[in-house]
Amino acid sequence: MEAQKKSQLFLYLAWVISMIAALGSLYFSEIRGFVPCELCWYQRIFMYPLVFVLGIGAFYQDHTVKRIALPMAVIGWCISIYHYLLQMVPGFAEIKPCANGVPCNAKYIDWFGFVTIPFLALTAFTLIIVLLLMMRIKR
Repeated sequence: MEAQKKSQLFLYLAWVISMIAALGSLYFSEIRGFVPCELCWYQRIFMYPLVFVLGIGAFYQDHTVKRIALPMAVIGWCISIYHYLLQMVPGFAEIKPCANGVPCNAKYIDWFGFVTIPFLALTAFTLIIVLLLMMRIKR
């Protein structure tokens, strides 16, 4: 029974993190007026549904949502790490820069010399992945 309570707590925390990440991205774009680049949109495509998937799973105590949420979080993580490297490593991907609107290597925020918006998304996806991996699915 104790393992089930821990799994429920991990699921709830993953939902809270996804909610904070989604609200944070909306804050940056709608209140601060930062126009999202192409890769930011792809990260949002994988973060926003996690709010609903993890929220419904937490509400119904359905730990099988891990099967849906984990692949979405991993894909979002991959996009975030690529975007972060694009911003932080000069000449990382000279293949094709984002063409429409804002360039993907633009830094709207740069806290402490390494915290950018893709870093925040990367942190959120990482925490969600770790919490989902720590869950145990009811047999």
